[in-house]
Amino acid sequence: MARAWERDDRVRLVVLRGAGDRAFCAGGDIRALRETFLSGTGGHRHFFEVEYSLDHRIHTYPKPVVAVMDGITMGGGMGISQGAALRIAGPRTRVAMPETRIGFFPDVGATCFLQRAPGMIPLYLGLAGVTLGGADSLYAGLVDACFTPASIAALEAELPRAAAAADPRAALADLARRDAVPPVPGELESLRPAIDLHFGQASVTAILASLESEARPQFAPWAAKTATLLKAHSPTLLRVAFEQLRRGRGMALGDVFRMELNLIHGCFAQGDFVEGIRALIVDKDNAPRWNPRLLTEVTDASVAAFFAPRWPPQEHPLRHLRNPTGDAP
Repeated sequence: MARAWERDDRVRLVVLRGAGDRAFCAGGDIRALRETFLSGTGGHRHFFEVEYSLDHRIHTYPKPVVAVMDGITMGGGMGISQGAALRIAGPRTRVAMPETRIGFFPDVGATCFLQRAPGMIPLYLGLAGVTLGGADSLYAGLVDACFTPASIAALEAELPRAAAAADPRAALADLARRDAVPPVPGELESLRPAIDLHFGQASVTAILASLESEARPQFAPWAAKTATLLKAHSPTLLRVAFEQLRRGRGMALGDVFRMELNLIHGCFAQGDFVEGIRALIVDKDNAPRWNPRLLTEVTDASVAAFFAPRWPPQEHPLRHLRNPTGDAP
């Protein structure tokens, strides 16, 4: 469909929105992914290859894309929204990349788009997997403007005019400036000094130690809650995500998706992803048996194995994905 719209001169812009009122897109069917993996058919690999190709296409689409993110926008929903020319938050917006909770890593291009956030917020969002409202999403660079339901409706009514304009992208920007409303203040900006201090440490172990040492009254409750969150996540995938986001600074888009597909294979081989889905989605006992259980037991070699090339460059399943400033290697 996206290819057909790209070639159709009658299509001047594309609008993405959720099918109902509750969510824009809450992510992929991870229960089905687990079942596919356990079946041995290999279909889980094809799923991610197709998903990442679509995400990349949206990022590089020649026609402007509008993402109306008024609802839950998590995981795969972030993948299809973050390449849009205009990303709109509403009062129901709930944004997150919660993958480390289930023994996974922030994927769908998060290596790249989380870097839009200032300071050490990319690591905070990627490791802790916290949920943001519209105002905090705006501060983190994950949406472009906050709208009320009425202003979303007004914008959508004007989209045909924007599509007919000589420069649809400029027309969209004008509409966003006209209809956006000042967001209700969030808390991310006020937490920035603490986030930068603690998530600016040199390792996940040091981040946890720093959080646990926080004594300032305005930050201590947040730090204690954040440390508790991190301790519940897969120790291995915390370290993998830390390294992923460290490596991702300045990485070109096509290379990001190729690296993330490598990490996918590591996740299924290591086992915490399958176990996390079992514990949180299938059996719902909320007691994942991470392997290893402790952060101190995760070795540098086991983390490095996630990043080892799975294919020669000319055979990578995503070799066709171009970097915006040049050809894929």
